[in-house]
Amino acid sequence: MDKTHHDDYWKKNISIILRVLVVWAVVSYGAGILFVDILDNIVILGFPVGFWFANQGAIYVFIGLIVYYIRAMNKLDAEYNVDE
Repeated sequence: MDKTHHDDYWKKNISIILRVLVVWAVVSYGAGILFVDILDNIVILGFPVGFWFANQGAIYVFIGLIVYYIRAMNKLDAEYNVDE
């Protein structure tokens, strides 16, 4: 891989990482701490959404982020012919 492709690859790689980190921060800090009182006003199956999200929902989002990252990196690796 020449220098130009190498730089493009890493710019896209960092872009993917930043997107994942922004979602992670919003979910863990925003929904789990900042917006919990607002979310607690919504009740589903007898549980306030803020409580549920802080304890269970964030885990589902984090698993989704892992799946997204794997797929995005596999696609990027294939695009630059650096896949296994």
